[in-house]
Amino acid sequence: MPHVQSAPAAATAPRRWEGVDQALERMVLRACLDQAPERRRVRDAFKDVQLSIDHCLFKGQYSDIGTKESYEKNSRGVEIFSKCWYPENHRIKAIVCLCHGYGDTCTFFLDGIARKIASAGYGVFALDYPGFGLSEGLHGFIPSFDTLVDDVAEHFTKVKENPEHRGLPSFLFGQSMGGAVALKIHFKQPNEWDGAILVAPMCKIADDVIPPWPVQQVLIFMARLLPKEKLVPQKDLAELAFKEKKKQEQCSYNVIAYKDKPRLRTALEMLRTTKEIESRLEEVSLPIIILHGEGDLVTDPAVSKALYDKAKSSDKTLRLYKDAYHAILEGEPDEAIFQVLDDIISWLDQHSTKKVPSS
Repeated sequence: MPHVQSAPAAATAPRRWEGVDQALERMVLRACLDQAPERRRVRDAFKDVQLSIDHCLFKGQYSDIGTKESYEKNSRGVEIFSKCWYPENHRIKAIVCLCHGYGDTCTFFLDGIARKIASAGYGVFALDYPGFGLSEGLHGFIPSFDTLVDDVAEHFTKVKENPEHRGLPSFLFGQSMGGAVALKIHFKQPNEWDGAILVAPMCKIADDVIPPWPVQQVLIFMARLLPKEKLVPQKDLAELAFKEKKKQEQCSYNVIAYKDKPRLRTALEMLRTTKEIESRLEEVSLPIIILHGEGDLVTDPAVSKALYDKAKSSDKTLRLYKDAYHAILEGEPDEAIFQVLDDIISWLDQHSTKKVPSS
């Protein structure tokens, strides 16, 4: 975790991760994750531990799923980490481009989600945003949300332009903050996608999570002077987002996630983006499925309802899950997680058959 300094563990000291080698544990806890090289070192050392945890997303046995990880500099010269998952023995039905949530990476829970979708016949593609996961950039820093969206759109455009993917349907998949990224890509490319899957999309941050208005004004002023500082007060998002305590505790295994207080500029960019999206809901014109927990205290499910009502698309679906929290794909009971995944795959199956090229 970022900036956590730990003395060597005594024999009686509590262990952070039971069964993990003490030297590895100390290395991870002492790491400063501000820059990508150290995040990559920590992930490489810890990835086998991550895959062994007792979570339904990691226990699924999906045969004949290929994966590929890559690093590539984008047009701004930023080295971007990306990953793809695909069925090895038959042509993919469609392309699904994943946009991860705030602080996250495509190498942890999202990896299990992607494998499940790939097992249904889809090519799944994701990247870590600059400053997150294994991509270059100061950890957790978003100097411009629009630039982040441009970086993501550039990567997905390259995926779609690959000759092997020509003519295939393509879908955006955005989770939480990734829902805002997906919608902004749609606004930027209104006719280039066949649909979008929006999971607890960040169209508005819940009022209980946002600092009070007077505090916001102070933060806005300070952000001009100290944009990279971690000064924004924040509640425990894992506690708010994950219903099951055991799954909430497993978030600690996502060792390269950004878990500190939000940086000033990052927080302001996210607030600005949600206000923009909330004012542009009627511009959403592509087929969409919105999936949201009714008990979400992180992103406001009322705005997902407003998105469904206001979107001008004639092909739109809203799935609200009773009593579910924010992390409907990671933090709910196993059967609830797989119900959401089944709803997503069913929707993809219905919409992928509309534009399948001949072999």
